[in-house]
Amino acid sequence: MLKGRKDGRVSKASETVNLPAPTLNVNQLIQSFAKRGLGVKDMVTLSGGHTLGFSHCSSFQARVHNFSLLHDIDPSLNTEFALDLKGKCPKQNTNPNSGHFLDSTSSVFDNDYYKQLLVGKGVFSSDQSLVGNQRTRWIVEAFAKDQGLFFREFVASMLKLGNVGVSQNGEVRLNCKVVN
Repeated sequence: MLKGRKDGRVSKASETVNLPAPTLNVNQLIQSFAKRGLGVKDMVTLSGGHTLGFSHCSSFQARVHNFSLLHDIDPSLNTEFALDLKGKCPKQNTNPNSGHFLDSTSSVFDNDYYKQLLVGKGVFSSDQSLVGNQRTRWIVEAFAKDQGLFFREFVASMLKLGNVGVSQNGEVRLNCKVVN
């Protein structure tokens, strides 16, 4: 975040309903980000934040159980990976804490997320859809090949994101963790 950025005085969990759902397709994601003044490259770049993520089964379970009339499992998923997800998230899942990390190096901020997408190991359908669209695949491929490029673009997109919805009614915090 930029130094001197104005923060609001109140944070509400209810405002997170505007976050893009893990089931959106590329067109829906592009629209969602465009409403916030962010472009296609920003959307693919910021999705890379999932390199540090974990998801509960409820966000992806439909991809590995009764996906469609023709397929039990989403065909865009790597078969071995899908079976692993299915094992962690059985149809009658009774463990609310079960789930899966969003990439194979979940505690390291790196470009592994993009490498995983290219081999069909995107946990969210929204993430995996980035590979299936010509407007976004080339960006995924570029970030998978060049971690430095991803890092540079992530900084630029995070700065843009940090200014989304910034109000002149906020305050510049003396201590970023505490309202003045």
